[in-house]
Amino acid sequence: MSARNPGTDFDLEWLSKVRVNTQAVLKRAQHIQGLKLPKKQWQTAWLLKAASCIDLTTLAGDDTPSNVHRLCVKAIQPVRYDLLRRMDMHDKGLTTAAVCVYPSRVADAVRSLKAANSCLPVASVATGFPAGQTPLETRLQEVRMAVRDGATEIDIVINRTLALTGQWEVMYREIVQFREACGDAHMKTILATGDLGTFTNIYKASMVAMMAGSDFIKTSTGKEAVNATYPVAIVMVRAIRDYFLRTGHKVGFKPAGGIRTAQEALVWLTLIKEELGNDWLHPHLFRLGASSLLADIERQVYHHVTGQYAAYHEQPMA
Repeated sequence: MSARNPGTDFDLEWLSKVRVNTQAVLKRAQHIQGLKLPKKQWQTAWLLKAASCIDLTTLAGDDTPSNVHRLCVKAIQPVRYDLLRRMDMHDKGLTTAAVCVYPSRVADAVRSLKAANSCLPVASVATGFPAGQTPLETRLQEVRMAVRDGATEIDIVINRTLALTGQWEVMYREIVQFREACGDAHMKTILATGDLGTFTNIYKASMVAMMAGSDFIKTSTGKEAVNATYPVAIVMVRAIRDYFLRTGHKVGFKPAGGIRTAQEALVWLTLIKEELGNDWLHPHLFRLGASSLLADIERQVYHHVTGQYAAYHEQPMA
């Protein structure tokens, strides 16, 4: 992870001047989706880069110690060893960026990774994920428990009610408290952009989250009706850029929810390169929140190496 974002004082004047040009955002998103994507070995190199930025996630009601263990094993070896060997990539230490689980499964993930001698970070969702509608003290307690059990990254959710009713300072103060509860753990703030209504609201929520000390801002919980979209991402990464230009602090970006294909992963990397530059093309400033994406990336790598597509049963499950 990169240097922490210390946050800034709450600045209502900065927020009140914000106006987002919707047509320009949509046009830019369309342009980025129309760009030519890399092919052949260049595509495979980009896909391995994408794999290294994945927060490999399981957030299901039926999570058990055994499927968390399987997730950890997959995160340590995201692409089959024989495929990496054929590309001379077997000794480059390729892993996903982290594993992401519910707070009650953090101890299972930490145990599995420790047994495998891996120092891969464990991220945990907290603060009443996904709705954020539990009392503040409960949400803070959840953060503390996840950190106590060994989570080194915490994905919090904002209270959407505060964003929708324009109570930005109250939201700022809540996030500051979450940041304190995180201690040394890095904090990713989920905006649940599908619930926020307008691009201007999304920009303001992004800025408030960064002012309050978020190390990352994240699009979605994956549980909303609309999750990570390219126009929303452009609004958020422009907020990241504005924050960096004003404060000198780099904040990371994490799209999550509905990202399933290798092709989409390439578009996300292109968007980051175009909007924020190469500094952000690393796991310490860019993450992809996904559970099924890795299977498709591995399938494309298999095709590059062998000239054929693998059946899904030929790949270790993500």
